[in-house]
Amino acid sequence: MAKTTTRKPAVRKKSTKKKKSFFSPKIVVISISILGFFVGVYHYRNAILYYFSFKSDKVLKADKVAQARIFQILEAHKNLTFGLDVSQYQGDINWSEVDSVENNFPLHFVLIRATAGDDKEDTQFDANWKGAKKHNLIRGAYHYYRPNENSIEQANNFIKTVKLQKGDLPPVLDIEQLPKNQSIDSLKVGLKRWLKKVDAHYKVKPIIYTGERYYEDFLKEEFEGYTFWVANYNFFEENIKDDWLFWQFTEKAVIKGINHNVDLNIYNGTPKMLEYLTIN
Repeated sequence: MAKTTTRKPAVRKKSTKKKKSFFSPKIVVISISILGFFVGVYHYRNAILYYFSFKSDKVLKADKVAQARIFQILEAHKNLTFGLDVSQYQGDINWSEVDSVENNFPLHFVLIRATAGDDKEDTQFDANWKGAKKHNLIRGAYHYYRPNENSIEQANNFIKTVKLQKGDLPPVLDIEQLPKNQSIDSLKVGLKRWLKKVDAHYKVKPIIYTGERYYEDFLKEEFEGYTFWVANYNFFEENIKDDWLFWQFTEKAVIKGINHNVDLNIYNGTPKMLEYLTIN
């Protein structure tokens, strides 16, 4: 008689794979990005409609939302004064065409990079300096400060390069970097040495350029007697603050006569007030 065997029922193994949660980190990030985009579009809807309808004949850069933000900020500050800042990174500029943003917002001033560190002169400084003057823009020169180089030698580099005249803006110290080999206190000493040296030479107190966080964290209290040009590109920052002399609010402006995107600035006053700021 044949021996029969009884088979045990197969046991299903539980899957070790976890079900994908709808709230996985990747989906959350994507969802926030999409939400942020639509919030931005809604927030700047009037300006975006302006560009897509009335400005359809214009050649715009890819970031149309950024262009719309620029339009909306300029529109909200029409009682103030607009200008740009440039360096060699904008290449050759046709200054005869640089007069406004979208033929709607006149430009009154330009801040031009002159020097960087203890030995660098901006390759376009001479051309930009002369071009701005020839085409009746109030001009100013700035120095890009390198924290790990001697402050007096940096001041001498600026003084050697920049000959300020009546009607020019005060010299500007641009500080954006944190030092690598020194303390913040040591950096502040160097900045004060530069400012004092340049002030003594031109007989006018310099302006300090920096980012908002740098301004709030390191400079605002200790350099209280100075005026500040502050950079803040925050998407939802829409108004110049009372303690900012200038506000650099974008690096994505499109200006006729310039083949690269450029920084735009608002002076916290009228064109006539800007004239009072210049060297007598």
